Amino acid sequence: MSLRLAFMGSPAFSVPTLEAILRAGHDVARVYSQPPRPAGRGKQLTRTAVHEAAERHGIEVRTPLNFKAAADREAFAALGLDTAIVVAYGLLLPKAILDAPRLGCFNIHGSILPRWRGAAPIHRAVMAGDKITGVQVMKMDVGLDTGPVMLTATTPISDDDTTGDVHDRLSQLGAGLMVEGLALLEAGPVKLQRQAEEGVTLAAKVSPAEARIDWTKSGADVAAHIRGLSPFPGAWFEAEGQRIKVLHAKAEPGSGEPGHVLDEALLVACGSGAVRLTRLQRAGKGQMTLEEFQRGARIGGGRILT
Repeated sequence: MSLRLAFMGSPAFSVPTLEAILRAGHDVARVYSQPPRPAGRGKQLTRTAVHEAAERHGIEVRTPLNFKAAADREAFAALGLDTAIVVAYGLLLPKAILDAPRLGCFNIHGSILPRWRGAAPIHRAVMAGDKITGVQVMKMDVGLDTGPVMLTATTPISDDDTTGDVHDRLSQLGAGLMVEGLALLEAGPVKLQRQAEEGVTLAAKVSPAEARIDWTKSGADVAAHIRGLSPFPGAWFEAEGQRIKVLHAKAEPGSGEPGHVLDEALLVACGSGAVRLTRLQRAGKGQMTLEEFQRGARIGGGRILT
């Protein structure tokens, strides 16, 4: 037996779940994704990763800007779905959509709720120095990531992990967890756990202003900030009027005025302790190791990074 469902997602994070659902034999009646948008230097209209994956499997894709139009809501209800699976879709769904499938809508969320509800849970967990995170399968309601939880899988965050590393692990964990959840829905009834009322934090979208490195913070905080913004949007400082992105760093002992470079291997003093810059990127260039970067930049000890 299989479930008839709609899949609603947009970025690459969502694709492993769509692929896993299809491998499990479920009937994906329709895929919903964000509309194609201009991207790249040529600003060509570009379809989402989920849109591309669905078309490879011959599944019809719909891309409404929202579900305010009655025609869009009616078309969704007419699919006669058992459930809808939502993974980083990019839209808040109205009650009419949440209530249309027989079993409701279920979401994969990239944190251990109620910590990091919102748009950027992976970035925020790494930036905050969290030691553990996870994915959860949650039944959706009209709140922002407030619904009851069906399943949880966790993963540690090491002092070496970037948001990109954690993103990729959670994407795969979520795919397997959702297939497990669909099996439970088939067998039914499913036990759901209400979220705790304590420990709520919000994972706001990362703003451009947050990307600039603040050397007055502790070395551990600066390193977490850098890794949390890697690979996108990238934390940065300025040297000789040029913006330099830092894509990986490690906290180390050291002391000095915040922003002072302490040695030739880019150990930079912070408000307390220091941070070693290990992977960098100049404007218009690819990522570089410390050694590759220093061959061209030669930022030596005694320099002040703004």
